[in-house]
Amino acid sequence: MIHTTHSIRVRYAETDPMKYVYYGNYAQYFEVARVELFRELGMPYEAIEQRGIWLPVSQFSVKYLKPARYDQLLEIHTYITKIPGVKIEFDYEIYNESKERITEAKTTLFFLDAEKNKVISCPDFLMDLLLKKWNTD
Repeated sequence: MIHTTHSIRVRYAETDPMKYVYYGNYAQYFEVARVELFRELGMPYEAIEQRGIWLPVSQFSVKYLKPARYDQLLEIHTYITKIPGVKIEFDYEIYNESKERITEAKTTLFFLDAEKNKVISCPDFLMDLLLKKWNTD
């Protein structure tokens, strides 16, 4: 299993009139956490794209347990619990400043050869980084 943690502070523009995070903004939080996971692996997302690989999202599910509020510092835990094939799955948990789990989510992405526009297996350069991290966590 691979696990990383990233913090983000809720900005005013991300909230609704009740000062709760608007539900649609959670997808952006998960994207930020996912990009940071790749960065921690030593492969920034831009470098993956420069190698001709895209990672479109094919599934997204979220369960809201409690609202996140304006100006809270959120801690987003991101997990990869399965070795990827043609798809890679990410699990997320968001905790508020009181260390309460307030959100659970999952995204599934697939590997796409940008030039051929075809689904491919996880490229070796990325699999090597994932397995290296997998074996040290």
